[in-house]
Amino acid sequence: MSPDELNKLMSDCAKDAIVTASDEFNIVLDKTPESIALVDDVLLSFVDKYHDLALEDEAVFTICNIFGAYIGEILKAQLDGEWIYDQSNPQAPTVFLKVGDNTYAFAGICYERLVNDSQVSVFAYYEKALANHKFTH
Repeated sequence: MSPDELNKLMSDCAKDAIVTASDEFNIVLDKTPESIALVDDVLLSFVDKYHDLALEDEAVFTICNIFGAYIGEILKAQLDGEWIYDQSNPQAPTVFLKVGDNTYAFAGICYERLVNDSQVSVFAYYEKALANHKFTH
């Protein structure tokens, strides 16, 4: 996958997240950093609304990828990051946002909140990522 294809894919996924949040929960994601806090609510809302259906593999994959892309696109614009497609595990290719020497797995943190621990905050993860680079820009 070329960098341009990956950028388009992640941009399209972020748009899907905006539409999904609006259609499913009447939550407006407006591409602002503040709206990332709403992603925490959206992820738990899937479980509230769909219960076990929200935790089926395919649903989890889609939910985590589109909302991970949404968060990543905001940070990417703020810090001039780049998407990296990691195929080191062919069974589970992953997309990371690379900023400087750091990589961020936003889909992974969405997965943690959705599936493993509702106390995990994607907004806190985003803020930590932002803080890592605050003094380098």
